[in-house]
Amino acid sequence: MSASGAAHVHARSLRVVTYNIHKGVQGVWPSQRLEIHNLQHAIASLHADVVCLQEVRKLNRKAERRFASWPRQPQAEYLAPAGYQSVYMTNAVTAHGEHGNAMLSRWPVLSHQHQDISDHRFEQRGLLHSVIDVQGHHVHVIVVHLGLLGASRVRQARQLQQFIARQVPASAPLLVAGDFNDWSQKLQAILAQSGLRNTPGCPTFPSRLPLAQLDHVYARGLHCARQFVPQHAHGHAGSHNWPSLSDHLPLVAEFVLP
Repeated sequence: MSASGAAHVHARSLRVVTYNIHKGVQGVWPSQRLEIHNLQHAIASLHADVVCLQEVRKLNRKAERRFASWPRQPQAEYLAPAGYQSVYMTNAVTAHGEHGNAMLSRWPVLSHQHQDISDHRFEQRGLLHSVIDVQGHHVHVIVVHLGLLGASRVRQARQLQQFIARQVPASAPLLVAGDFNDWSQKLQAILAQSGLRNTPGCPTFPSRLPLAQLDHVYARGLHCARQFVPQHAHGHAGSHNWPSLSDHLPLVAEFVLP
């Protein structure tokens, strides 16, 4: 383990990453390139306890034909570091396959479920809710990828509020992480009504010239010690820049357990 990875390891710490991986492919057809193998190594190099992923492919028959080195496993399983559990649920079914949200966990996963939060028929959206056992603490983790339209995002945030009220005990530690597509930061006030807080100030999109923080880790019942965007990625063929791997940058948040 690197010094940066070792530095976060503490009996009462929890390192969380959220990352939109752009389905493991970068570039525009016909010059697309497969980045899933570099993503596997780069994600492992972050030494996270929990990794929340969006735009994860379960399968894609077109990409399988196009790329000779397309992994045989679903992307969530392929990206999970050794010893981690992977949880995946489909948000969207397309002509060529399926994609959705995933969570990779160093800690045991006790349960998981999916909730459809699609707001209209042109965008299939969902949330992935898991409960993990972190040294006896039952931590709830919700992975989200909200819509492109502002009004849709507000309605989806309200659906998220209602889901939390039904499914998450008020006393339980809660993380809500993902790509919120919240350009104007209008959702903070809505999520605050559920006791969720985030730490803004880390632009994540677009990855080559980050201007906006679309990716967030909101928390309730956990203290955020620090949050940052990592500077260098380590791929299977050496060091890479994060902007070469996806159109988003990963966001790392470190929490102190209660």
